[in-house]
Amino acid sequence: MRRSLMSLVWPTISGILLAIVLLNAFPQLLGGRNADDTVTPVPDTSAVRAIAERTDTAARAPEVVEAAPLDRAQGPASYATAVDKAAPAVVNIYSSRMVDPSEHPLMSDPFFEQFFGKDMPQRQRMLSSLGSGVIVSPEGYVLTNNHVIRNADQIQVALRDGRETLAEVVGTDPESDLAVLKIPVDNLPVIELSDSEQVAVGDVSLAIGNPFGVGQTVTMGIISATGRNHLGLNAYEDFIQTDAAINPGNSGGALVNAEGALVGINTAIFSRSGGSQGIGFAIPANLAHQVLDQIVAHGRVIRGWLGIDVQAMTPDLATSFGLKTLKGVVIANVVPGGPGEKAGLQPGDVLMSVNGKIIVDAREAMADIAEISPGTSLPVTIVRDGEKREVTLTVGERPQAAQRQPTAPSSE
Repeated sequence: MRRSLMSLVWPTISGILLAIVLLNAFPQLLGGRNADDTVTPVPDTSAVRAIAERTDTAARAPEVVEAAPLDRAQGPASYATAVDKAAPAVVNIYSSRMVDPSEHPLMSDPFFEQFFGKDMPQRQRMLSSLGSGVIVSPEGYVLTNNHVIRNADQIQVALRDGRETLAEVVGTDPESDLAVLKIPVDNLPVIELSDSEQVAVGDVSLAIGNPFGVGQTVTMGIISATGRNHLGLNAYEDFIQTDAAINPGNSGGALVNAEGALVGINTAIFSRSGGSQGIGFAIPANLAHQVLDQIVAHGRVIRGWLGIDVQAMTPDLATSFGLKTLKGVVIANVVPGGPGEKAGLQPGDVLMSVNGKIIVDAREAMADIAEISPGTSLPVTIVRDGEKREVTLTVGERPQAAQRQPTAPSSE
């Protein structure tokens, strides 16, 4: 009996021992963790909890900021209200002048002289041009481009309501390509002027004018850029760029915003064909307003002037002057009798700052100086022979520019 019991116990014990060995070797048989897994005690600190939270978040779907659905009803479905508000104040301008035959370049061409001899045609010719303008005052003041009415003997203005009248030139400013006319008409529609400093790229813009003489036309685009300069169009450039179609005849017309307020005066385009290619420029309303006020008050635009010609700093020039910066401009010429000469400035001096403002761009510096009233004492910093010097000069009045042709394709 005892021997029979022992024969049953030993297999049982052997089975238990074998099971223990197998479970130690293969723990996954019980659904437990892998033998290679380790557990490290984690201190209960806030920093570690934050790491754990970030790890848990990363494991979930990424959290993104979703924009609200585009509400196209928020913007106007039509700009008719803006056009109705602005268009009556936009006028068509027809200018004409008599041209002497001697002014025609062919009249002095020897090739044509051999056919006509001394009997060249002597009859005067009438030249006409068209453009646009904007009524900006109940008193009858109209803003347009200088190149629209340049050298005109007669200027006719046609209002949208059918009224027509002759206009007189109050004053012109070739350096900004603006002119102010006055028309003797009562009950005039007047456009509102916006603060062009608030114009933003992407704003809707509407160009209103008389392209190709077909009649008042409205085109739409957006503001493509602001502060455009170095285009070679005017002496003072701070253009608003738009892709609203601007064509010959649009010059002097209005660029307005979605509420019908004047943003700028359409002035020029860049084009290979002569037609609109989506790159048009307008003079900002703020600058146009300043020119208007000065012309009405003084008959001209009064600008500050230092009596110097400058050129931009280049790496080679900076090295030759021993400068470690490209800031400043090089004085290339000093006008005899001008403020610069009276203050002792010389060609070759490097103008580093004006009134404490470091010069980074020559055109920007010229625009800043233009806003300073003549007679103001102005401190400037120059570098001469590697030595920095402080000079004080008295700002003069910039001489009036002669009438000249635009230096880039214009919209007329």
